[in-house]
Amino acid sequence: MSSPQRLNGLIGKLEAGEVAYSLFAPMSIEVAVELQSSPYDGVVFEGEHRGWDINGLRDSLQYLLNRGHILKQGTPAPAITPLARIPANGGERNQFLAKQALDMGCYGVVWPHVSTIEEAYNAVAACRYPRLRDKPLYEPAGIRGDGPMVATRYWGVSQQEYYTRSDVWPLDPKGEILTILQIEDTAGIDNLPDMLRNVPGIGVILVGEGDLSQELGYPRETEHPVVLEAIEAIARICSEHGVVAGHPHASASNAARLVEQGFRFLMCAAPRNFGPLNALKEKVSSSSHPV
Repeated sequence: MSSPQRLNGLIGKLEAGEVAYSLFAPMSIEVAVELQSSPYDGVVFEGEHRGWDINGLRDSLQYLLNRGHILKQGTPAPAITPLARIPANGGERNQFLAKQALDMGCYGVVWPHVSTIEEAYNAVAACRYPRLRDKPLYEPAGIRGDGPMVATRYWGVSQQEYYTRSDVWPLDPKGEILTILQIEDTAGIDNLPDMLRNVPGIGVILVGEGDLSQELGYPRETEHPVVLEAIEAIARICSEHGVVAGHPHASASNAARLVEQGFRFLMCAAPRNFGPLNALKEKVSSSSHPV
């Protein structure tokens, strides 16, 4: 019996060893409509610095859907996979924000400013349903509350199928939920090896170069050697532990370097036209460095 078609296009790209392209975007109907047929693989609706608007997130998810794509591809999943970045830092442990994003139909959550093993554990656990201790894949022990009725309609699956497919990837190879942790300070870099060794279910580690550069004393000087060294350390640690590394500000000018360092989750700006993204993709494709 063949496996069901992958609903999370970002996971599909990553498990195939390819580069996945995404962006941060405001929770906006107009932006969602523009992104419907864009070349991006995913979008992270921004709730950290623009405010948490659960109704805006719901509307953005709905307007991301394109009936033509659904009919052509034969899957209810949008062409561009929606995630959400929640406003709470990892240390605030606000599990309800992840629950709300997932219950709306998001295929993953970005947790900002994760610095410790405990915070990483909480982030993954908040994206999982509870199960008995003697069941497979028990850890991290799930704490997500049960209420996915809107999500099941958005995914286009039955409630029971949703429960089967709504675990975190790659802990569960069939899982469609992508848990992304942002490392934004030196404590997070120092603790990253222990996080990746001890917390299964982390899908992507995303660099938070803004906050990181602030702490290092070079605010927004993202090309400063000290900042670049810290970013490269994150990529190296991820590579050593077989976890996908993500960069939040990819462009045609730094694409070759990022791919060489091992980044496979690339985020870039959302212009009115998608020329810069296409240029970035061409740069990555022409790079001689294997992904």
